[in-house]
This record gives sequence, C-alpha cells and structure tokens, in this order.
Amino acid sequence: MQRRSVMFQALRGRPALVRTLDVSLLALIVLAVCAAILETVPSVRERFGAELHAFDVFSVVVFTIEYVLRLATCTAHPSGRFGEPVRGRLRFALTPMALVDLAAIAPFYLEALLPVDLRFLRVLRLFRIFKLTRYSAAMSILLGVLRDEARSFGAALFILMVILILAASGIYLVESDVQPEAFGSIPAAMWWAVATLTTVGYGDVTPITAGGKVFGAIVTIVGIGMVALPAGILASAFSDHLRRRRESFAEQVGEAASDGAISAAEARELEAMRTDLGLGEDEAARLVASAREEAAATGTCPHCGKALGSAG
Repeated sequence: MQRRSVMFQALRGRPALVRTLDVSLLALIVLAVCAAILETVPSVRERFGAELHAFDVFSVVVFTIEYVLRLATCTAHPSGRFGEPVRGRLRFALTPMALVDLAAIAPFYLEALLPVDLRFLRVLRLFRIFKLTRYSAAMSILLGVLRDEARSFGAALFILMVILILAASGIYLVESDVQPEAFGSIPAAMWWAVATLTTVGYGDVTPITAGGKVFGAIVTIVGIGMVALPAGILASAFSDHLRRRRESFAEQVGEAASDGAISAAEARELEAMRTDLGLGEDEAARLVASAREEAAATGTCPHCGKALGSAG
C-alpha cells in the first residue's frame, strides 16, 4: 500500500522523479515549520520579517497546489474508495491526511481574509509538521500502532482517570483541613494527583501530614505502574506492527521469486513497497536473499508453496 501514490499515479514508472518530488516537499515542510518557529522570535521577526513572509507565501502556494492536485486525482486511488467524482472527493477531503493538508494552508487564508489580529492562527501553521507523516515511515508506523491499539490505550486512559479521581479524593480527605489553599477541593487536588501519578513531582504542592505523606508515597508507586502500562502497550504493538510489515514484504518477495527469478519490474515494485513499509535496505536485502536461498533449496516458493517455474 502506497500512502503517497494518489497524486503520483502517472509517475509510477519514474521512481527517481517521484523520489525528487517527495524529498522536495519534505524539505519545504521542514523549512516552513522552522520559519514559523523563528518568526516568533522578536529580533528575527524585526530583521527578516519580509523574507519570512515571502517564504510563507511561497510555501502556502506550493502546499495549496499539492492539496488541489491530491483532491483532483484522488478518484484514481487504487482502493477505489474515492472513485465517485463528487462524493469521492468529499470523502477524501475528510480523511486525516487531507485534513492535515488543509490545516497547513487554512491559517494563511483566514488571516488574509479576516481583518482582525489572528496571531494564534500563525501558531497553527506549526500543524504543517504533521504533513511529515506522509513522507516519514516512522510516523506512519506510529500512527498505525496508535490506530490498531486505540482500544488498549482507551482502557489504560480510563484506568488512569479512575486512579486520578481516587488519588485526588484521598489527598483531599487527608490534607484539606491543614492546607485548604492547596487541597481545598477535589478539583484543586487533581493538580497534585496528576503531578504525582506521572512521577513528575513539581514540589509546588506537597502533603505535610503523616497520613498525607504515606498516601502520597502509595500514589507515587502506583504512578510508576501507570506510566509503564501505556509504554508496554506501545512497545508491544510497535514490535508486532514491524513484524507484520516484515511478513508482508517477505510474502511479496516470495511471490516475486516464485518463477525462479525477480524481474526488473518486480524489483522496482519491491523497492517501492520497502520504502512505503519503512524497512531498511539491509533488512530487505536479507529477506530477499533468504527467500531466494529457501526457494533454491526446496524448489518451491517459500510462501505460496508453488513449484519454481510453475505457471499456475
């Protein structure tokens, strides 16, 4: 599956040009984000304000053209999800990455159209950094993991909220009489509960009674486990996601080698798949070599089980 191929369907036979376009857009995104950050520095804004504005206009023009082209060509998506001229484009416009593309250019046009000081819209230009997701295999993997494990993370978040309320309630009962300014209500005590459960411990609000200190120690210990829970879920899901990607690539390699050789066209498809899956060149080369060795040793494709050279 190629996440960024919708706009470049006509260039599938020219991987060098696609790669150049990808790298150029990637560099422009990084520079646009850096420019938006530097513009918040008063001395830089006073000295290079005109240049930064000109670059912002240029980047918005490029991103707008990219967005329009993606919207115009989405009907050619291999999945067929956006095949209808109107509904398909509306459906594509509501996909997460299309919304990110829109958020990258919307602040510029809103600021130009609305005659008010919308300084906060300039900060929203930093949303352009999420456009890197389309070109970054690591971000793609992370988003895939978060999507696959949404229920697990939701369960962990629910448990965390329950413990947060219990911690805030407990410290309120113990400390509210001696520190009414810090623990005078359960909502006020939630700040201490959050800082303690996350093991940050700013120290601006601390229990002073013996019971409060014992309770705080228990909450801190529980907090260590709560921090480890989502981290464990993420690590396990990340590992499983990478394994599935390797298996998918290995299966494709096996199919390509089922006739005893990998043609130039098949090699290009495998390279495109390797890039989209975020696999390293060395790792992909090992998988290809392993598939070839296994096929040569057994006389059959290591994945489909067909005899090498079999037409069916």
